[in-house]
Amino acid sequence: MKIVAIIGARPQFIKHFPFELACKGKVELVTIHTGQHYDANMSEVFFNQLKMTQPDYTLHVGSGAHGEQTGKMMIEIEKIIEETKPDGVVVYGDTNSTLAGALVASKMHIPLFHIEAGLRSFNKKMPEEVNRVLTDHISDLLFVPSAISVQNLENEGVQKGVHVVGDIMKDLVQYVTQNDLLKEHVPKEKNFYYATIHRPYNTDEKGRLKHVLDVLEQLDKKVVFSLHPRTKNLASGYGLNLEDYTNINFIEPQSYFSNLGYLQNSDGLITDSGGMQKEAFWLKKKCVTIRKETEWRETLEDNANVLVFTDLSKIKEELQKLPKKWDETLYGDGASGLKMIDKIIQFLQ
Repeated sequence: MKIVAIIGARPQFIKHFPFELACKGKVELVTIHTGQHYDANMSEVFFNQLKMTQPDYTLHVGSGAHGEQTGKMMIEIEKIIEETKPDGVVVYGDTNSTLAGALVASKMHIPLFHIEAGLRSFNKKMPEEVNRVLTDHISDLLFVPSAISVQNLENEGVQKGVHVVGDIMKDLVQYVTQNDLLKEHVPKEKNFYYATIHRPYNTDEKGRLKHVLDVLEQLDKKVVFSLHPRTKNLASGYGLNLEDYTNINFIEPQSYFSNLGYLQNSDGLITDSGGMQKEAFWLKKKCVTIRKETEWRETLEDNANVLVFTDLSKIKEELQKLPKKWDETLYGDGASGLKMIDKIIQFLQ
């Protein structure tokens, strides 16, 4: 039994590792890396640190407009699928790599399995929202993290092939913490907030990005800011001198372990990322998400995660409000990968 898995962006490498482990001895796994993320710290380091199997195919698509990038991926993915003749195709999450793989599999009548299905921000201006909705509606098996995701799909008339398996990213966080893999990734900084900002609505206008940085500059603790290449390039284009922000320590994009090390040793997270909202929850760190909405609505319970977008002056106040308890069972038991591959095998048999 042969499965093709399509990856391309940082969050997908994180999700792919537990799935790769779950596949061993059960199915033949062929991996296509689209090259959507090509920066070494956003891509290569995952394979090196986690000792993941190198991709069977690497497309080197790189960046570009949405249509151009997705189209290039589809052309190459179709060729590989024609060559490898898989029994099924796995896609992760909501990137252009996800949509490209999903469309090719659907048009070639190959069973499609969507890992991290059913999420909704209800913001169609986010390209990720468009990608995930379209992918869900052409998938044969939809692996969802929670009951809210099931309801989202039911509201859209999708009920067949939906399975609640938990979140596969929890598999990896649990693997890392149980094996004490962060002990060599303790940052030298103490008493700091950790920040990651890269979404278009926080970076695509000079005034907005400057406002975000100005607010972080005024916080009561040092801010360690992991600078996404996109954010760095935009700031430079706007003429913003990052050295002027003395309360913010800008660092390069971090490897998976280093990123978790910073988060685990921080006094809270400020982000517009999706996956890091969950990682903060599992590591019991308060999260302030600079967005109007989140796909991970369960993290908002008991104030563990809070949305702040219009009035950023609330960030400082919200970072002080800690939850009374952390739900240890949020998004599963850390065995999502095994549950998924068992369901896939059952489906294909």
